[in-house]
Amino acid sequence: MKSYENIFISSLTTMRIGGIARHVLEIEAEKDIPEAYGFASAYWYPTYIISGGANTIGRDEGLDGVILLNRLRGFDDKDGVLTIAAGENWDNIVDYACEKGYTGIEALSRIPGLVGAAPAQNIGAYGQDVSQVLKSATAFDTATNKMVLLEKKDFQFGYRKSIMNTTAKGRFFVTSVTLELKKGQMQRPFYNSMERFIEDNKCTDFSPKGIREIVSAIRADKLPDPREKASSGSFFKNVYLNDREAEKAEEKGYPVRRGQDGNKINSAWFIEQCGFKGQLLYGMRVNAAAPLVLINESAGTYANLARARGQITSTVYDKFGYWLEQEPVEIINTKNRGAAR
Repeated sequence: MKSYENIFISSLTTMRIGGIARHVLEIEAEKDIPEAYGFASAYWYPTYIISGGANTIGRDEGLDGVILLNRLRGFDDKDGVLTIAAGENWDNIVDYACEKGYTGIEALSRIPGLVGAAPAQNIGAYGQDVSQVLKSATAFDTATNKMVLLEKKDFQFGYRKSIMNTTAKGRFFVTSVTLELKKGQMQRPFYNSMERFIEDNKCTDFSPKGIREIVSAIRADKLPDPREKASSGSFFKNVYLNDREAEKAEEKGYPVRRGQDGNKINSAWFIEQCGFKGQLLYGMRVNAAAPLVLINESAGTYANLARARGQITSTVYDKFGYWLEQEPVEIINTKNRGAAR
């Protein structure tokens, strides 16, 4: 285990915002985990886990506590049942699966971050999400200080959520994830953006490798590479509606998409209708190609990000009556440090 002190959270996250964390520990083996939590508990420090930092935002006050960096490595494939250490790069796993002809995660190509964060956030795109293929995960349970096996049902998956970012936030340190994939391919019709790309480019290969190429091209056109432009990917979640809410929205002329994953309105539509597309707000650029994405051009501080977020969400609410929900999680400098989580 490697240990560092007084590290800027901005250097650990792709949005590149956040003050100083007092301690940063790199977890390189399972034996490091109880030691790291023991250190935090001894000093009543709060703990936060960062994988790739692509869906995490720091605040200006930093963290008087411990950040744990998941650096566990390892991988095993048993006829499509992939068991992957939580510190592995997610897109490398998608690439491997597609090369093998496994379907189930090809539409999740080019999503930045590490494997351990995938089930915690229930990452998803273009009709696929992790909950559809997750078999189980192993994790260190800070409530019992023991390793546990979490089955799919234990995660209580929902849209971009699981117990790990809701009811059991901070309780589990994921060490490995097991995905159950199979040979085959996605079936049409695909999402509208995919169908448009297929028509425009006359695509005929819908194998996992073919879908990966399509999704990669679409994302390259719409979403900035966080290595080049500071962002956390999709900043706002889409708006999900029950059937009655969807009917009312359709009566108002709102573009409701109905599908197996529920009724939703793409939040980018609301943002664009409010005139924010391409705008610079307090140093945060609303991405012109994909308005769900905020790019940190010169914001510098969490305070400026909060101002930009507030202007967008309040305007959308005033105009349409929906509150847009932020997708990235935040590192909060907990004042009452009664337990290390």
